[in-house]
Amino acid sequence: MSKAVALLAIAGFAFSFTTLKTAAWGPWEMLGMRKVNYSLDRDEIIITRAEGVFTALQIKVKKAPINMKKLVVTFGNGDVEEFELRNNFAAGSESRVIDLPGNKRVIKKVVFWYDTKNIANRKGIVELWGRH
Repeated sequence: MSKAVALLAIAGFAFSFTTLKTAAWGPWEMLGMRKVNYSLDRDEIIITRAEGVFTALQIKVKKAPINMKKLVVTFGNGDVEEFELRNNFAAGSESRVIDLPGNKRVIKKVVFWYDTKNIANRKGIVELWGRH
């Protein structure tokens, strides 16, 4: 009987931790995506106030590798924050979670600076995700 009680206690703790984690960090929403061109380029994703406020961003790369240089975020109040990424993303990979300064922020636009090596002879896709 004590093994069953211990297992229930552990399961309950794991469930409550997962629930708190989701509640504290909020849900993720895809804010936009772009097919990237070959060579050095930049793309931007415009985000409206209707999409709400965000605490963090994350990039997901699909279809082909991309060398992401930096990410420039323009907030609703006009502030601009630049995040140096300098990361080679393989197809199917994602960036670290990029916490936004100032707690919850309205985002006006995000600009990506990247280059591709065209190793796979196809265009990659960059997805921008925001955490509420």
